[in-house]
Amino acid sequence: MMNISKRIQSVNESTTMRIAATAKEMQRRGENVIDFSVGEPDFNTPVNIKDAAKRALDNNQTHYTLNQGTFELRQAIAQKLKNENGLNYLPENIIVSTGAKQCLYNAIQSVIEVDDEVIIPAPYYMSYAAMVKLAGGIPVFINTDEETEFNFTCEQLEHSITSSTKVLILSYPTNPTGACYSEKQLTAIAKIVEKNNLIVICDDIYENLIYDDNKFICFASLNENIKNRTIVVNGFSKSYAMTGWRIGYAAASLEFVNAMNKLQGHVTSNASSISQAAALEALYGPQDSVAAMKKEFESRRNLIFDLVTSIDGIKCFKPKGAFYLFPNISCYFGKIFDNCKIKNSYYLAMYLLKEAKVATVPGTGFGKEGHIRISFSTSQEKIKEGIDRIKLALQKLF
Repeated sequence: MMNISKRIQSVNESTTMRIAATAKEMQRRGENVIDFSVGEPDFNTPVNIKDAAKRALDNNQTHYTLNQGTFELRQAIAQKLKNENGLNYLPENIIVSTGAKQCLYNAIQSVIEVDDEVIIPAPYYMSYAAMVKLAGGIPVFINTDEETEFNFTCEQLEHSITSSTKVLILSYPTNPTGACYSEKQLTAIAKIVEKNNLIVICDDIYENLIYDDNKFICFASLNENIKNRTIVVNGFSKSYAMTGWRIGYAAASLEFVNAMNKLQGHVTSNASSISQAAALEALYGPQDSVAAMKKEFESRRNLIFDLVTSIDGIKCFKPKGAFYLFPNISCYFGKIFDNCKIKNSYYLAMYLLKEAKVATVPGTGFGKEGHIRISFSTSQEKIKEGIDRIKLALQKLF
């Protein structure tokens, strides 16, 4: 490893990718694996969006665009943020990137100095901590659990802040738990943010996948001061089933956007011109597919929650958004199968993959041992079969 930087060595491989690779290799060998590890909608991109991309190709929109994104798309994003989130941004306050993940990376690299502390509520999307480390920052985790519906408290937040704290990463609905925050909770968090002069990076990628009577409120919309210290990150992957198009955006004050634009100019330059044309249609075109996808995900959520919580010993928070279940399976630790002890969530996930041929993701990758993540981004038939396989496999442990 002498030729590899310590910075890269400090970052772990994605657990999700490792499990997914094993599952795909099993499928390649002809094994009937049900994949609950995926982090993307199983729906196809709507036809009107694909048609817009085809028109862009036919019209030779195959050249570089502005590094920050086409004016038309940034204007449409600004309109979306005003109409849906109550936020007033100009097109110059918006940057388009190759996915929301690049926006997150750009934001973290643009505001973090070496040894700055970044508060990350756990469990968390596993790339947050890696991005902070790559920027030379120090991740500081706030542990949450089922008792608080995976929300951190204001007391926890205040106790986590030191003189080195610079950023809070806030995401809801959350991957992997589906947790959300109420307006009252967000307002209380905002007061602490203002008092301590923090920057907030908000990951809003699951904003349209929120269930029951829960309502999505963009943190930046709380007041003008909060807006000025918040970087709003969003994209098209989850709402419009456009994961492979790699298109996302961030909205923030000019100070933040200009810094992110400078970094992006040296790393990737503009996002795909064709993907930008497709994203423009996603915003201006019919929104029926968004509502239909949400309705189906909510139905699946209800089904899988009932099935999983019927398994002996498993405790589970009912997600308020996204498309993941995050059950507590720690009661199976220490169990034996074929002289092999289930030591942690990784061992259990691998056991379920090999024994039940069901792919899940261990909670360790999300900073929360004792749990596994189950994606319900698959058909109801596969959900029923997959959970039945898991139940039978767990009954074999002793």
